[in-house]
Amino acid sequence: MESNELRRLVEANRDRIVAFCQRIVQMPSLTGEEGHLAEYVIEHMEALGYDEALIDSAGNVIGHVRGGSGRSTLLHAHLDVVDPGDPARWTDPPYSGALRDGWIWGRGAADDKGCVAAQVYAAGLLKEADLLPAGDVYVAAVVGEEVGGLGSRYLAGSFHPDLAIIGEPSSNTLRRGHRGRFEFLVSLRGRSAHASQPARAINPHYDLARFLLALKDLDMHAEAVTGGSTVAPTLLRSDQRSSNVIPGELTLHLDWRNAPGETLEEAMSKLQGLLDATLGGETTYSLSVRSEHVVSYTGYEQQVLQAVAPFWMETDDPLLITAEATLRQALGRPVVVDVWPFYTDGGFLYGAGVPCIGFGPGDPGMAHVFDERLSVGELLEAVVGYMALALHMGQAASE
Repeated sequence: MESNELRRLVEANRDRIVAFCQRIVQMPSLTGEEGHLAEYVIEHMEALGYDEALIDSAGNVIGHVRGGSGRSTLLHAHLDVVDPGDPARWTDPPYSGALRDGWIWGRGAADDKGCVAAQVYAAGLLKEADLLPAGDVYVAAVVGEEVGGLGSRYLAGSFHPDLAIIGEPSSNTLRRGHRGRFEFLVSLRGRSAHASQPARAINPHYDLARFLLALKDLDMHAEAVTGGSTVAPTLLRSDQRSSNVIPGELTLHLDWRNAPGETLEEAMSKLQGLLDATLGGETTYSLSVRSEHVVSYTGYEQQVLQAVAPFWMETDDPLLITAEATLRQALGRPVVVDVWPFYTDGGFLYGAGVPCIGFGPGDPGMAHVFDERLSVGELLEAVVGYMALALHMGQAASE
């Protein structure tokens, strides 16, 4: 099918696509509360004529449109959103889904319901128009992305398509990878005492200060494309609540973004060396990766280790070259190839051996902010892009 025909097909269904996106923005879906939205997406897939549509044990929505004998393609996005915060700081109510000035407004519009809407309709319109993809096409709208990828961890354990297109906001440009993320906990233990008698204490604040000053100058893993690994101190907790008590223990959260090529063991070794070099003789420490018990709306539960792998594709990879050419033809414009500054669920699929490419509507700067919004033009263009990728990527060779 010619690219201009895809664009005409999407334009003919503009109202349906926009209304669907508005409606799913209007449905609150904080992590662990995606059930009503999942049921609505299933109903929409069935109405669009998907060959199969189901909700798996973790709560992920999985739709299937049968294609030819080529390689399978997964369109992947997530259902959950972060908390909107104080509603008074929004121009419209955070779940209004308002359509104004060419934008859909509301929490999740850019991150990530625009991608969900575009992917659901991309596969659905192909089915309605009797357009046969080169290989099977799957659409996964997953749960628990915002708390460490619960749904995608489950999916990656049982489902291995030949290619995954990760739907996160990229302003409809291609993404060939991103850094991973490790969340470390550093606990410094001294000895508590009354603040009026500091000599009786082993105050962990001083050792923490030395560690933080040294951390700022830590030699990090270099990588030119992503900017290399970085580490940022974020949360700090004390074992005391009274301001007239010297704490006995402080726990610091470190957000470590690991560039491709750096392992968890390497990052931990660097931190251990720095702690050994900066702490006083009486202060002890422990270093660990944060783990969190997460439960989905279906009751599926998992102890989630906050360690996410990067995903990466080289610039000369045939899949990336094919995706760029496909989108350039379908969208009628040049398509930039870049990397994401943040991590996505693509790391879990990539870690399970699935090649990943990123593409999605929405400004990445709109994620997690007040007055989040999505351009209607980008939404409709993304449907065209996903349709073209779904039609043709099954023909692409992996090597």
